[in-house]
Amino acid sequence: MDAAITGHEQLVEQAGAAAVTARLLDQSVLQVRTYRTLLHRQEEVTVPLRDELRLTSSVAESARGGGENAYKMSLSTYVLASRLEQVAEAATERLLAMSDGRYALVHSDARAGNKRSGLGLNVIDGWTGNRRDTATLSGGESFMASLAMALGLADVVQQEAGGLDIETLFVDEGFGSLDEQALEQVMDALEGLRSGGRVVGLVSHVAELKQRVPAQLQVVKGRTGSRLEYVEQLQGV
Repeated sequence: MDAAITGHEQLVEQAGAAAVTARLLDQSVLQVRTYRTLLHRQEEVTVPLRDELRLTSSVAESARGGGENAYKMSLSTYVLASRLEQVAEAATERLLAMSDGRYALVHSDARAGNKRSGLGLNVIDGWTGNRRDTATLSGGESFMASLAMALGLADVVQQEAGGLDIETLFVDEGFGSLDEQALEQVMDALEGLRSGGRVVGLVSHVAELKQRVPAQLQVVKGRTGSRLEYVEQLQGV
């Protein structure tokens, strides 16, 4: 009987503890259900936001030149590339005249290794039909291409600026890299600009230019320093 009484008391105590635990678990279940309901509501709000975040991040990464952007071209580069196409087209008209119809400039968006693309230039050789990098041009040819790009840029800016005239153009050096025939072609192109109403200034030490430039501002060295002299050269003399 004593053992039975002791066992009964232990079981009653355990039953009381279990009842307390059960009540706590019931409260926990109710709280978890409440949290589950709140979680579902939050998911309904956050799922569209996560989708929008993924889309926005993808667009932003592509605009920076990453992600699924195969050309690795940023948005700003894309805009500049569009302008470069216009400049190259305008420059080609000048370069064809300077190179006796041989060279034309075209925009290239080809990637060079892991570098980003978008602002490349290629030259098309009309004599061979090949398309190659502008780095393969000789010194004189590079000068003509650079001059053609400068003139093409001026033409595009003039068109985009509501007909605003760019009346003055300065060309600094580079004439020494031209052979006699190329020099004549370049000067003919510049003469065409001058006859069209533009003022063209040439900065050069090439002696042959003295026969082609009517108004000259020469720098004369002296013991006490240099001075400027204005010389008006009669063309053909």
